[in-house]
Amino acid sequence: MTDVPIKVENIVASATLGKSIELPKVAPALEGVEYNLEQFPGLVYKLKEPKTAALIFGSGKLVCTGAKSIDDSVKAIHITVDKMRKLDSEIPEEFNIKVQNIVASANLGKTLNLEAVALDLENTEYEPEQFPGLVYRLEDPKVVLLLFGSGKVVCTGAKTIDDAQLGVEKTKERLGELDLI
Repeated sequence: MTDVPIKVENIVASATLGKSIELPKVAPALEGVEYNLEQFPGLVYKLKEPKTAALIFGSGKLVCTGAKSIDDSVKAIHITVDKMRKLDSEIPEEFNIKVQNIVASANLGKTLNLEAVALDLENTEYEPEQFPGLVYRLEDPKVVLLLFGSGKVVCTGAKTIDDAQLGVEKTKERLGELDLI
C-alpha cells in the first residue's frame, strides 16, 4: 500500500436520545442557540470547544458536525446532552452515538489528467462544465472520492478514519496500475 497522509476535515455523528425533546423547553439551557422554526425544524447549538455545531430535533435526534476527530464528536454530543438535561431531566443517560460520515482530504503529489482518468477508471463521473472534480466511487471501502487535476483528493462517505485512509490509498494504487499518475 502507498502512504498518503490524510487530513480529517469534518466528522458528522448522530445520537438518538430515545425520547422526544421539547425544543422551547431545552433551548434556554444552551447559550447562544439558534432557534427559528420557520427557517429550520430544530435547534442549532454551536460549541466553542470542541468547535462543532449540534443540530437538535424534536424527535430526540441530534446531529453533530464540524468535529476533526471522533473523540471530539462524541465529546460535543455529551456536552450538549448534559446541558439539555438540566432543563429536561427525562433525557436518558445512555444513548447511541453513530458516525455517519467522515470527510478527509489528501494530496496524491502529482497532477492528474482527469479526462484520461474518466476514460480509463471504472465507476467515475466527470462533467467539468458542472464541477471541476472527477467523482470516483469505491465499493470496498464504500466511499466516494473527488479527484482534482491538482492531485488533491477529497474522500467522503467513510464511517471510519481507516476507511478514508484506505479509500485514498486504493485510489492512488489503482491510478498507478492504469499509468494515470
